[in-house]
Amino acid sequence: MTMNVSEQLLNILVDSGVGQVFGLTGDALNHFVDAIRQRDEVEWITVRHEETAAYAAYAQAALTGKLAVCAGTVGPGALHLINGLYNARKERVPVLAITGQVPTPQIGTNYFQEVDLKKMFDDVCAYQAVIRSPEEAPRQVLRAIRTAVAQRAVCRIELPADIAGMEAAGGRYIADVPGSDAVLVPGEQSLRKAADLLAQAKRITILAGAGCRGAREEVLALAQKLKAPIVHSFRAADIFDHDTPGVVGLTGLIGDPAGYHAVMKADCLLMLGTDFPYTEFLPHGTKVVQVDACLENIGNRIAVQAGVHGEVKPAATRLMDLLPERNNDAFRTSLMEGFGKWKDHMRQAADPKEDHEPLNPQIFARTIDQLAAADAIFSVETGTSAIWAARHISFHSHRRILGSFNHGSMGVGLPSAIGAQARYPQREVWALVGDGSFVMGMQDFLTAVENKLPLKVIIFNNGELGFVKLEMEQAGLAPEYGALKQFNPDFAAYAKVCGGDGVRVQHAKDIAAAVAMAKASDKPFIIDAVVSGGELSFPPHITWKQVLGFGKSKVEEAAMAASGNHRQWRNLSEELEATLRQLKD
Repeated sequence: MTMNVSEQLLNILVDSGVGQVFGLTGDALNHFVDAIRQRDEVEWITVRHEETAAYAAYAQAALTGKLAVCAGTVGPGALHLINGLYNARKERVPVLAITGQVPTPQIGTNYFQEVDLKKMFDDVCAYQAVIRSPEEAPRQVLRAIRTAVAQRAVCRIELPADIAGMEAAGGRYIADVPGSDAVLVPGEQSLRKAADLLAQAKRITILAGAGCRGAREEVLALAQKLKAPIVHSFRAADIFDHDTPGVVGLTGLIGDPAGYHAVMKADCLLMLGTDFPYTEFLPHGTKVVQVDACLENIGNRIAVQAGVHGEVKPAATRLMDLLPERNNDAFRTSLMEGFGKWKDHMRQAADPKEDHEPLNPQIFARTIDQLAAADAIFSVETGTSAIWAARHISFHSHRRILGSFNHGSMGVGLPSAIGAQARYPQREVWALVGDGSFVMGMQDFLTAVENKLPLKVIIFNNGELGFVKLEMEQAGLAPEYGALKQFNPDFAAYAKVCGGDGVRVQHAKDIAAAVAMAKASDKPFIIDAVVSGGELSFPPHITWKQVLGFGKSKVEEAAMAASGNHRQWRNLSEELEATLRQLKD
């Protein structure tokens, strides 16, 4: 029995372990979708916007480390994938995008919906399989899959509409895609140089990133031997959670004072599996040892005295052998005490007794932390939602975190939760999103309903782009509410209209019950959390430039409020109330 090129492509994907494809079909993909219809091993999940498909595939690849697939048809449909694919690229996870193309005789004629997709995807893709004949299709498809898996990268297959339905050829090239059990072990010379530097230091801090996944116990053991506090990136929050001994939190804009001081006051910084980008939160003049499996990352952000090219697990294990046990624990103990006090302060700020309205967003985050499952998956939106998650949720046990950590895009929360819930239907999945981010892709709540995905969405509804407002204030600008304000529906009512469920929460006494309702629901569920936009979030270290900028902004806001601008007056009142509350605590 003959097969067409689309059926052959699907066979290769199934043999490579692909079980779901997220996408929105069109003429160039119709043969591929029809091939899926005939197979039980793979599921086509229709989204309402292709960007959702790319984010959903990112989520699955990030959680499993295995190939995930999204699809969009010719020109416009393919272009909609790009933002989500950039997120996958910057998170270094294996995602394959299947895009259609106009029929081959029309390529280069400015045909209807024609786009030079090779040019458009050049920056995001490590390899593009542009298929121009059935004979070359299997080799190109397999190369794209191998490249995506080997490099943990985004690759693309371009399938013209006419070739998609042609009789398949080139079957002699088809073979299993090899897996890899290789470990990148660092060389002895670089390890000894690193050990010598560490042995000479008095105050060592470990800055740990996502490259430590799979090496948690080895890093903790090394930290204990060095008596070094562990500061982690946000992406590594589910590796080194708040409750782990020796961990003192994050540095950076959403960090905490202990994390910031641990990095800045160390006389030797040991960077493990991180390309931490915020150079203003890295020390200059401090000796630095950096371990990374990506050679190009070593020294990328800060001058390094000892670079170790290799994976964190074997590097940490060997360093344990080379380093003496330390006795002086004063540096780490002091920072851990400070971190403990900071956590107490965060708990007070998130206490449901703080029932003034609009509500503190922190209360919702803390309640979810207390009630969510030990293996819950959290999809965290870019913006203030990330702040409340980083400060009030401990990603302990088998919890996982997803987000746009390096790309920093809005709109990641709901789509990533869809991908996670589709891949793990029995696990609890939470999307923590702002109102501005949710409305970017709220149409795909229908995708969750249609596919009976019982994900839980909490929308921090403050009627504005909260993080952008903070950026304006730090720059010395009065918030421009014409640009910042959000005109929102009743999100709980929206959830019900779509066929899901939801509840609108305006009173602190109702928060725990709302979270319990979401947990118990077998439908997609929205908590419409009506929260204050005046809850200030300060970085762990404030520069004079930021102080002056914030002060200038407040003067402008006060003048506008005095002239009758009620929105500026409300913002000032909410921020003043929040600040006084923090000072009281």
